[in-house]
Amino acid sequence: MPAIVVGITGASGAIYGIRLLEALSRRKDVQTHLVISDLGERIIRHETSYEVDKVKKLATTCYDFHDVGAAVASGSFHRDAMIVAPCSIKTMSALAQSYADNLLVRAGDVTLKERKPLVLLVRETPLHLGHLRNMTQLTEMGAIIFPPVIAFYSHPKTIEDAVNHTVGRLLDLVGLKHDLYKPWEGDIPTQ
Repeated sequence: MPAIVVGITGASGAIYGIRLLEALSRRKDVQTHLVISDLGERIIRHETSYEVDKVKKLATTCYDFHDVGAAVASGSFHRDAMIVAPCSIKTMSALAQSYADNLLVRAGDVTLKERKPLVLLVRETPLHLGHLRNMTQLTEMGAIIFPPVIAFYSHPKTIEDAVNHTVGRLLDLVGLKHDLYKPWEGDIPTQ
């Protein structure tokens, strides 16, 4: 059974991680392992109407952010991928430097060393050279940098439409089928 580690950090956009967990929780063929940073919990409370405990219950297993000895901290723990949504610049920078002082970064670092997909939904703009260099370094290490850019070709009418498209693309990247958006089927023919 596929196992996906999900991280939610203190960047704006907690709804991305929540919607990802909702989509994955509807599947009986995927296990989810959740790590939420302290600031991630704060952002969930500030930006959404979700209670943190209910978000945690969407996951198969939830781990304490400070427990660097938890199962997902080990390379022997089976994972198929890890998605950090949203991913703060602080977390991205720690991953780029292998500075694993909490479970979320340690799980990401292990995901990279085990050569499994690590997808980072980085939420920041504009970006300075330090951010870009860390993104380059992570890409060279095998991570996928995935800013949540709205796809207008899908004609989103609500924020939920835009979030669903982004979450669907995240699932595409880790090879999981979904029905969150209709894929692009080619250009409209000219007359």
